[in-house]
Amino acid sequence: MALKPDVHWKPTVRYLAFAILFILLAMGLWYARRVIEPLIIAAFIAYLIHPAVNYLTQRARMTRMVAVNLVYFITLALLIGIPATVTPLFFDELRQVASDTLNIFNQLTVWLMLPHVLLGFPFDLSQYAGQLVTFRSTFLTNLPDQALQLLGKTSLTALWTLVILVAVYYFLARWPRMRSGFIGSFPEAYQPELAELYQRLRLIWLSYLRGQLTLMVIVGVSFTISWTILGIPGALVLGVLAGLMTIIPDVGPFLAAVLAIAVALLEGSNWSWMPASHIVDALIVLAVYLVLIGIKNFWLRPLIMGRSVHMHEAIVLVSILLATVLWGILGALLVVPLLASAVVIGDYLRRRILGLPPFPPSEPFVSPETPQAVPEKKTDSGKGGKASRTPVHKSRPSQAKKG
Repeated sequence: MALKPDVHWKPTVRYLAFAILFILLAMGLWYARRVIEPLIIAAFIAYLIHPAVNYLTQRARMTRMVAVNLVYFITLALLIGIPATVTPLFFDELRQVASDTLNIFNQLTVWLMLPHVLLGFPFDLSQYAGQLVTFRSTFLTNLPDQALQLLGKTSLTALWTLVILVAVYYFLARWPRMRSGFIGSFPEAYQPELAELYQRLRLIWLSYLRGQLTLMVIVGVSFTISWTILGIPGALVLGVLAGLMTIIPDVGPFLAAVLAIAVALLEGSNWSWMPASHIVDALIVLAVYLVLIGIKNFWLRPLIMGRSVHMHEAIVLVSILLATVLWGILGALLVVPLLASAVVIGDYLRRRILGLPPFPPSEPFVSPETPQAVPEKKTDSGKGGKASRTPVHKSRPSQAKKG
């Protein structure tokens, strides 16, 4: 029995099918949430280096696959080569820090075991020395077990790294086809709207990227100047590392500060006016870091990120703090553009539900076009009256751009 070509599902059946698919999709995402995080990281990395691919395809006239391979493998070489080059430089320093820490530990143990008199009153701190020795022996005893746990975590991390690398290449190579396929899966009448919506979301993320780069430059310059004023050896390298690692919220600048504190603890300052004690120099570096990172987290980052996506600085600050608590580093990194994107998508759906035009005439994320003047119309004000001229302006609808 042949089916009639004009048979369609009733609205009730459509809504039921949509609800079932939505529930199944939500359950699948929940059970696969551990797999989604590496894919989100891969998508963000692809988004960061995608402008370079566009530049090579548009300016250098390369094919997309050639540009993708060139950008991908250069980025991969930098990610592997820079740590491999820098690690030996800090290995001896880190070994010296470990040796100095062990010596301080031994000296503290000996000092606690000796009798002390303060204001004529004797103090016996030998029990604390015993607890310190017990802690050290317990820690050293558990090192083999900790090494096995670390090995297991390292193997899992290597697996996720491989997934991220493959996913980054796939996103770079197939993104235009994925985007066109997604928009093309909708009815033809809605495709121009979806293309315009994609363009607006794309501009949000590009603005966020520009804001992130601006923040990295400001942090790098600020830390370089601060370490130079304090006379810390390698101030330029440490400042550049602080700027580059700003891409990782909180953790990146903290690791850069740890390196600067370690250098100050081992080498001291190059200036004679700084204290001779390396420990005091390290404490000064720590204090300067706390001041700079406070300014960056509570004023500079909300200001730059808020202006880049046209959101209030207070909303940006609260969103970053909540995302850090709930979802960690990845949440703090992505919450601002995701929130701005959700606002645009929510406004589009609201206008569609209310029967309004899909996009407002003036949108802060898209540069408004200059109104185009049309010829003036003459209207008669009566017999013998002068004709009044009323200028009429018409705005051209924004067109979706390819990107």
